[in-house]
Amino acid sequence: MRRLLLAVTALFGLVALAGAVGLPDLAGAQDALEPTDSLTVSGVGTVKSVPDEAQMSFGVETRGATAKAAVAANTDAMRRVVNALRQAGGREIATQWVSVYSISGETGSVTEYSASNSVSATSDTGDAAALIDAATGAGANQVSGPGLTSSNSEELYRQALGKAVDEARLRAQVLARAAGRSLGEITSIVEGGASEPPIAYAERAALDSSTPIVPGTQDTSAMISVTFSLR
Repeated sequence: MRRLLLAVTALFGLVALAGAVGLPDLAGAQDALEPTDSLTVSGVGTVKSVPDEAQMSFGVETRGATAKAAVAANTDAMRRVVNALRQAGGREIATQWVSVYSISGETGSVTEYSASNSVSATSDTGDAAALIDAATGAGANQVSGPGLTSSNSEELYRQALGKAVDEARLRAQVLARAAGRSLGEITSIVEGGASEPPIAYAERAALDSSTPIVPGTQDTSAMISVTFSLR
């Protein structure tokens, strides 16, 4: 009987020691595993603007009996075009591509060579027609564009981001109210990206000073995903 009392006493001692050291808080661990009560919605913000910049492409194609002759003629022509673009106020002038290829006749033999060169140039939308006139007057026989953009595109995108957050909050309020809840703080925002497609000119512009360049309006959009806590 004395041994049994000693064993029971030792058992109670171990239990007391375990309590002093600290057993795992199972209730706390269960709470930590519970999902956060939140609501995630998307928002899109759009800002309209009138493009103030036009990007055009100007090219020259020349032909010669040899590849060297075609390239030489093309080089002289492109120098005149580039100088004309600069004098007309063209900015950010840059070579886009250069190509040289042979042309074969009906018998399959090479009859001549073609050399092509194209450059891009940017101007204010109001000066685009003058740029076309200057380039074609200097010998450009390939014209495409314009792609119309806004010079303050970063500022427009930031405005669109603000509108996207406002739109997301309105959507979240509707959903929370329908569920009998109210919105808490924003816990996360994920930026989805921007959308600002350049406006392409529908047809190749007529090569004279009467060429109309109508910028119209352009949409700059931002997309986000916002998570709110719920009350």
